[in-house]
Amino acid sequence: MTACWIQRNPRWTWLVAVSILLLLDQSTKSYFSTILELGEAVRVTDLLNFVHVLNTGAAFSLLADASGWQRWFFISVTMLLVGVVSLVCLAPHVEPLDRWAGALVVGGGGGNLVDRIHIGAVVDFLDFHWRNIHWPAFNLADVFIVCATLTWCLFSLRAPIRKTHEELLS
Repeated sequence: MTACWIQRNPRWTWLVAVSILLLLDQSTKSYFSTILELGEAVRVTDLLNFVHVLNTGAAFSLLADASGWQRWFFISVTMLLVGVVSLVCLAPHVEPLDRWAGALVVGGGGGNLVDRIHIGAVVDFLDFHWRNIHWPAFNLADVFIVCATLTWCLFSLRAPIRKTHEELLS
């Protein structure tokens, strides 16, 4: 019965998925912001630390050192992106893969947007490293966006479905 409801109500399903992703992102950021002081790091494994850092820039801290204008720029760009992807995903005839990848983009982008509006920066808490080489810290919203992007890239490499001669004539 649940599968039938999901198939009959793809837009509601998409909205529920986006809500769950936003809740998951915001709750993890809140948790790590609460248990760790700003700048604190806790070793989990030889490859992973939990940290509490704020990123005023974009991916890889791009423009983090700007004079403050980047906050409003990133808010504007994210609102535009989240709005356009939401409109596309809520359209009546969208491929399920595109709708699910869009939910990841909107959930992730929306989660980082909430941070930028609320505190002026994005909360990051995952720090992967090897010895003294650290990947820039990130959060679940970033994971959602990267997963959506990789999904779209991988599936765009598939060969297009060719129509038969009869289908072309009809």
